Amino acid sequence: MGERVLVAMSGGVDSSVAALLLQRQGFAVAGATFLLFDGQAGEAADAAAVCRVLGIPHHLLDYRGLFAREVMGRFAQAYLAGRTPNPCITCNRAVKFGAFLEDARRLGYRRIATGHYAHVQQDPATGLWQLWKSLQPQKDQSYVLYHLSQEQLEALELPLDALDKEQVRQLARQAGLPVHDKGDSQDICFVPDGDYAGFLRRSCGVQPREGQFVDGEGRVLGTHRGFWQYTIGQRRGLGLSLGRRMFVCRLDPAENRVVLGEEGALFSRQMQVEDLRMVDGRPLEEPLEAQVKIRYAHPPAPAVIHPLPDGRGARVEFQQPQRAATAGQAAVFYQGNRVLGGGTIR
Repeated sequence: MGERVLVAMSGGVDSSVAALLLQRQGFAVAGATFLLFDGQAGEAADAAAVCRVLGIPHHLLDYRGLFAREVMGRFAQAYLAGRTPNPCITCNRAVKFGAFLEDARRLGYRRIATGHYAHVQQDPATGLWQLWKSLQPQKDQSYVLYHLSQEQLEALELPLDALDKEQVRQLARQAGLPVHDKGDSQDICFVPDGDYAGFLRRSCGVQPREGQFVDGEGRVLGTHRGFWQYTIGQRRGLGLSLGRRMFVCRLDPAENRVVLGEEGALFSRQMQVEDLRMVDGRPLEEPLEAQVKIRYAHPPAPAVIHPLPDGRGARVEFQQPQRAATAGQAAVFYQGNRVLGGGTIR
């Protein structure tokens, strides 16, 4: 019997094929499905069905309290503070690689696995674990994994890295996995309709409160429905006719104001990040040249990262101005295809 590995199985095709491949590689595989919020019976049933086909155990791990507090709660708090958070990164940190690894060890599994598209390897010179972009650039998910610790990287298997999506589906089809044609999820799992304002109203009881659209000089341009219903860079859905293209440039929660400007006002050469985390686990002590992604779909841009004196943040200085750096989003640092670390845009 091979080494024991617990695979995070969402009921989708990627995590199902991850379990299949690890089983074929000789691991003693089991699946684990996370209960994150009510209404996930379908996902759990799909994952259990795959485990039955593979002949492996299936565990249900109840993280509903943790998820409500650390993911949904922080998501709501961030929006109400004028930030635009990435809850998938928060979930990965607190649940999918935090609590999950602890529970895997409790259940007797030394290794964990997911269906993410990225690559982990050990540096033979230093012994440190490294995170790299996927060999499939169109599927790369390294951006949402930048915060993984050395302990988590050492324990992690990512068996899908060399495959494209059609190959994954073909493997699932050939193995008779019932999810082989299941579609990919696109939205935030707890806001499947994409209506973030509706989620805040339902979860926090937040009601729309009118405020002012203003320009950079403070001149009133119109009335909005509540600052938390807008995001940096937004142009459509403002409900204004100003005779020129205007974009959301800043949110002012204290005054319930939304600052608008022309597109040029969205560009900046510098930003600060907080909650700095480097993949090698070492503090950043010297300026670092890297390519920086300021959102998931943003192309990496050359920059110099200057550590701040507090040791927990950094100032990022880009070679060229970048559009719509948004507080609450992740800034992830790369050198070529290697992930160096990242932080939250402040």
